[in-house]
Amino acid sequence: MEIPELMAEQYRQAKELIEKSTDIKVYSHIDCDGICSGAILSTILDRLNKPHEIDFVNLDVLDNIDLNHELTIFSDLGSGQHIDTKATEKNNILILDHHPPLRDLNYKDDKEFTYLEINPIHHGIDGSYYVCGGGLCYFLAKEFGYTDLSWIGVLSAIGDMQNTHSGHFEGLNKIIQSDAENEGYLDLKKSDLNIYGRNTRELFIALSYFSDVKLPITNNQNESKALLDELGIDSTIKRVTPEEKDVLEKIGILCEEGRDYTLTRQDRAILNKELDSIKSAQTLPPYLSKDEFMILFQIQRRIKRKTLSDLTDGEKGKLYNALNRMIINEVPPKYYEHIPKVLIGDSYTFLLEDPSSFLRDGAEFSTAMNACGRNHEEKIAMEVLKGNRDWALVELEEISRKHRYNLATSMEKVAGGDNIIELENLQYFDGTGIKPEIVGTITGMILGYCNWRKPIIGFTQIEDSDGIKVSLRCSRFLSYDGIHFGNIIRRVAQDVGGSGGGHAMACGAYIPLSKKSEFLEKFNQALFSEIS
Repeated sequence: MEIPELMAEQYRQAKELIEKSTDIKVYSHIDCDGICSGAILSTILDRLNKPHEIDFVNLDVLDNIDLNHELTIFSDLGSGQHIDTKATEKNNILILDHHPPLRDLNYKDDKEFTYLEINPIHHGIDGSYYVCGGGLCYFLAKEFGYTDLSWIGVLSAIGDMQNTHSGHFEGLNKIIQSDAENEGYLDLKKSDLNIYGRNTRELFIALSYFSDVKLPITNNQNESKALLDELGIDSTIKRVTPEEKDVLEKIGILCEEGRDYTLTRQDRAILNKELDSIKSAQTLPPYLSKDEFMILFQIQRRIKRKTLSDLTDGEKGKLYNALNRMIINEVPPKYYEHIPKVLIGDSYTFLLEDPSSFLRDGAEFSTAMNACGRNHEEKIAMEVLKGNRDWALVELEEISRKHRYNLATSMEKVAGGDNIIELENLQYFDGTGIKPEIVGTITGMILGYCNWRKPIIGFTQIEDSDGIKVSLRCSRFLSYDGIHFGNIIRRVAQDVGGSGGGHAMACGAYIPLSKKSEFLEKFNQALFSEIS
């Protein structure tokens, strides 16, 4: 896919509009895609020596926004909001958004101000899977010749889950991916196992978070360990020394020196039994010296449970087959063809990041960006994206730690008891007390505790207001049914005096508190013919 000619012409117009403007304000969304969008735009303006302001905002603040600048740029938002209601001939507007638009291409024709909206949907391009806000901003950067920002465009697409439908980037995203590879910023591994926490989570923990379908391993680390034990791929000794090789052979474990050794369940049983018997008898067997006993003891402490990145291709194949069998037992036959797309996908490594850093892996980097957005620290994330690897990176690590704590405590409020209420076509929970900024993340995490065959909605009240934040998430399998929940939630939210929108499997809305019951009733009814 190439950029359509009319869209390319819009980018040329956007370039000219920026070049002639001296008073610029940027509004961008608070999620990973929005932060990446803002970082790309800010970098463009920095390089052009254009002073600018940038604010990261939620969608609910935009409908009555004051336009006080010569040029206002909206990135990863704006298309679905009434952002032009206060525009005059002194206010020019540029929108770079991939969400369903309220206005058509001809909307600009009779306006006294410049109104330029670059939205892929106007050009027949799916904004859910083919390009996101950060990608649209990257193509503007490319218009200026700044292809070195392509890696941020890739990160935005990862954070926006643009690859979840097929496991690969499609459409305009493939151009951005190719640019990032050619620039030396990105290493792409095709058709890898699609499990979050590739470098930082022990595999048995990562597997326990599987939530597209509730499996025996979902929310059960003991079952995950048992599965990996059965497959013989869970534990390893890194770079076995000659001394360790000799001692292990004495107790019946055969391995090669200088290489990593994956222990079988039998190997671990032999080692544990040997050490337990020595401790119990408080004496050494005749075939082991005191030094050799200490080597065995240190080996036991050196055993490391594997992460996904530690697995060989053969081990990944065994794990894929096991997960495939589990899912087949849980889903109707119509979903069988989609199982590979859930389990397999490309993985993305950012080559300029430290190999030991959580920024190295695309999925984990995007999570850190979202953590900043959920904690009102978007500008810290933007500084990291713009190259600050000193104080901003330290701040990012602390924000991520606090974010994990907030998620864990919020999950405790929802996951237990009878907090999830199931209706005919949907399920929901009352997230009172959960911050609006993280209720969407919690809603996604709750998928592993409920009926995957229905979407789940989380509600939480917005502080000091009579409004409610609504977040919806669903299993990827439901998205293969062709249901676009973003369009449905937008329509229902408008029916009750609110606003909403988003993507097929992740979307949200803001509605009046008094309309919660009506919203649920109307949404449940709207799904009557959709959920099977």
